[in-house]
Amino acid sequence: MIRMTELVFLKLGGSLITDKTLPYTPRLEKLADLAAQIARARESAPDLGLVLGHGSGSFGHTAAKQYKTRDGAPLRLPPNAEHLGGVARSAEGGEGEYWRGFAEVWYQASALNRFVMESLHSAGIPALALAPVSAVVSGGGKVSGWNLTPLKAALSAGLVPVIYGDVIFDTIKGGTILSTEDLFEFLAQKLQPQRILLAGLEGAVWADFPARQVRVENITPASFNEIKQKVGASHGADVTGGMESKVKQMLDLVTEIPGLTAQIFSGEDAGGVELALAGRNLGTLISL
Repeated sequence: MIRMTELVFLKLGGSLITDKTLPYTPRLEKLADLAAQIARARESAPDLGLVLGHGSGSFGHTAAKQYKTRDGAPLRLPPNAEHLGGVARSAEGGEGEYWRGFAEVWYQASALNRFVMESLHSAGIPALALAPVSAVVSGGGKVSGWNLTPLKAALSAGLVPVIYGDVIFDTIKGGTILSTEDLFEFLAQKLQPQRILLAGLEGAVWADFPARQVRVENITPASFNEIKQKVGASHGADVTGGMESKVKQMLDLVTEIPGLTAQIFSGEDAGGVELALAGRNLGTLISL
C-alpha cells in the first residue's frame, strides 16, 4: 500500500485521442506520447495518486449519435418482467433497436479503451481498466450508485485505475451514456481529489470562440456568467455536451469540494500533460 501525497484526476479528451471527424479513428502516435508523459510524471512524483479517464471520441460518440443512446429508452414493464437493479428487460418494438444500439456503443467505447490500455502498458504504467457499465447505476442521467471498492484498492496498491465515458443502465431512462466528466463528478465527491485536469485539443477556454484570440485565464462562479455564451461547443461529434457543459460541471465541483481546482488545457502542446501533472498552470484554471 502507498501513501498518496496528492490525488489527481486526469481526463484525456476524446478529441485528443481520436480524430472526431473520422469515425472509429484512434490517434495512435498521440496515445503513445501521452502515455510516455504520464509515465515520466509518475516517476518524478511516485506518491502521486492518479485516476485516469478518457473520452470516447469518434468511437462511442459516432454510434451514440446514430442510436440516440444518451436520450434513453424508458422501458415498459410487462407482467412478470424480469428486473435487474430496478431496470426491466424488454426487447419489444423500438426498444429492441435501442438496446442493440446500446450494446454497439459499449463495444465501440471499450474498443477505444483497449487502444488506451495498450499505450499505457507499452509505457510501463501499471494501469487497470474499470468499465463503468459493470459497476455504475444512474438515475435520470446522474450516478446513483457505484461500488468503488476496486477503484480505491487499485489506488492504494499504486495502480492507475482507468475509467471512460460509457453506456450505463439507468433506473429512470432505462439506459443512457455518462461522460468522463459525469463520472468524475461523482468520484470527486467521494474521493476528494486536489486537482482535476481536462486535456483536450483546445488550449484553453476562449472568450471569443471560435476565433480563439482571447483566452480566459481563470474562471470562477462569479465570472462565468460573463463568458458562458461565448465558450463554444465541441469540434466533431459529441453527444455528452461541449465546453460549456464541462465548465459548469467543474465549477459545481470546485464550489462543493474545499481546495479543489480544475484545469482545461491542450494535450496537443509538447509535454503539456506532463507539465500539468507536475503542477504547472496551463490553459484555463477553474477555481473559487
